[in-house]
Amino acid sequence: MIRCIIVDDEPLALEVLEHFISRTPQLELVANCCNAVDAFKVLHDQQVDLMFLDIKMPGISGLDFVSSLKNPPSIIFTTAFAEHAVRGFELEAIDYLLKPITFERFEKSIRKLLKMRPPEPADVKDYTYFRVSGRLIKIFHADLLYAQSVKDYILICTKSGNHLTHMTMKYLAELLPSPPFLRVHRSYLVKREAIDQVERNSIRVNAEIIPVGENYRGNLEKIT
Repeated sequence: MIRCIIVDDEPLALEVLEHFISRTPQLELVANCCNAVDAFKVLHDQQVDLMFLDIKMPGISGLDFVSSLKNPPSIIFTTAFAEHAVRGFELEAIDYLLKPITFERFEKSIRKLLKMRPPEPADVKDYTYFRVSGRLIKIFHADLLYAQSVKDYILICTKSGNHLTHMTMKYLAELLPSPPFLRVHRSYLVKREAIDQVERNSIRVNAEIIPVGENYRGNLEKIT
């Protein structure tokens, strides 16, 4: 779990980032701060892996705040001002998000962060956490059969039941290990071992007929 804080003096920006973090299973929000002084106290007292940091704030700016830290956590700048991007990246920020921030752009930053973090040993992480109705639920990969995109949600179908989580299919595909999980359609991701039957235009998983998209037909070779 990546422990993060938000440092921003705009209530709306705090609310948006809180919502985005709540939709991201890998993130745990530790604290909200309206200025650098409060953020410094949190960094001193708690383990923080990631900081979403505004640049123009009362007192010390986000850029000067990062420069003052001896061992800063990973930084994702969130600002309405594009002109500070160069200095932001000079401070080795993971990303620089321009307000208003969309969830898709937010997800892209988190994917970038995850790629830079050391991977967990494959024999240890045989599960993934999903946020369902405000709670984190651990789903073991052995139990997961397939996932279906339903508008802005993902229906996670397991041997023991189904769960609905707020996530994009693209993000889910990068979240789960491949193999054994493969995209077979724009709206479907399946576990290879759960496939009972393969046809040219469809597959069967646990009595469910799932279409195979033209752009994903090549993945059938991985299945068979």
